[in-house]
Amino acid sequence: MDVLRPPLININGRIYRRNIIKEEHYEEEEEFPFMGPSESEELAEDETCDAHVIEQTDKGYRCAIDVPSVLYKYIIGKKGETRRRLESDTKTSISIPKPGVEGQIVITGSSKAAVSSAVTRVEVLVESFRKKQPFTHFLSFPLNDSKIQEGFLRFKDKVLEQCSQDHGVEESIFQNPAKLHLTVGTLALLNEVEVRRACEHLQECQNFIRDITEGKPLLLEVTGIEYMNDDPAMVDVLYAKVNVKDASDKLQVIADRLVEHFVSAGLMVREWDRVKLHGTVMNTLFRKDSTVEDTCAGGRQTVSEREAFDARNILKKFGAHCFGEFELNTVQLSQRYSTDCTGYYSSAGSINFS
Repeated sequence: MDVLRPPLININGRIYRRNIIKEEHYEEEEEFPFMGPSESEELAEDETCDAHVIEQTDKGYRCAIDVPSVLYKYIIGKKGETRRRLESDTKTSISIPKPGVEGQIVITGSSKAAVSSAVTRVEVLVESFRKKQPFTHFLSFPLNDSKIQEGFLRFKDKVLEQCSQDHGVEESIFQNPAKLHLTVGTLALLNEVEVRRACEHLQECQNFIRDITEGKPLLLEVTGIEYMNDDPAMVDVLYAKVNVKDASDKLQVIADRLVEHFVSAGLMVREWDRVKLHGTVMNTLFRKDSTVEDTCAGGRQTVSEREAFDARNILKKFGAHCFGEFELNTVQLSQRYSTDCTGYYSSAGSINFS
């Protein structure tokens, strides 16, 4: 880490620097990157916390913060060290619900500035460790239409028949046809409150989506395959190309607008300038773990554990394979590691194009 250029973090529109301190390890070997205000944002004595209401009580001041229960341990720290440090530094008292019990963290103190300072530091901790949580949901365009599934199974059968002698090509690395999809973006929703909030934001997107689609489903064609890396002889992901039948960019615009909305709401982290729309048909992550979702967000295996496959013959023989056409009429908030009666990911919420 560059001492003169410490990393910054944005919390509710304020910029804070990550202070360079001795690394401490707590439960699950998590690092505790304690953070304080940047030089341009030092907390003044009379400063209030913009994002939370600090109430005056008979004994001083009080502020309640909504924090998912899975993040309590990072505020408590190993043997309570982090909480004691926060309380000592800010001269406040921090009350945290029991593990597993959803509730609010309550901060009390004799002065408004002290409570505000503690709130800010708790927020920084929460934001820092939230980013380390695995994603739980993702926005998806389902591609599991029966016609596309049939086209996929034809592709799979032909590849196994004609290319099974190529290195790494085997049945286990093919996508489950019931789970064919396009990933728009991933979210870490840590309790039911956050899931409901994400569903509400998805509903807010319906108007602009219907403006783009003119209130009609999008006719898509799924034709051709491509690979993710530079060497076709060492491929980890092979995907089907998806385009709107009328050659418009409506699907891309919808995907980018969805990401923009959810990033602005603080529910999603922007990873790319534009969404990479791809329907995975083969992925080496599936080789040892068939439950892994292809979302461009990684899997349980490290890169070194993945065995790439030789896709040169597949690309040569099936590079223009037609999987089929279908009408896309929905975007879903899909739940990771959960399926519905069709075999597709369970939906926490959805909106239609028409």
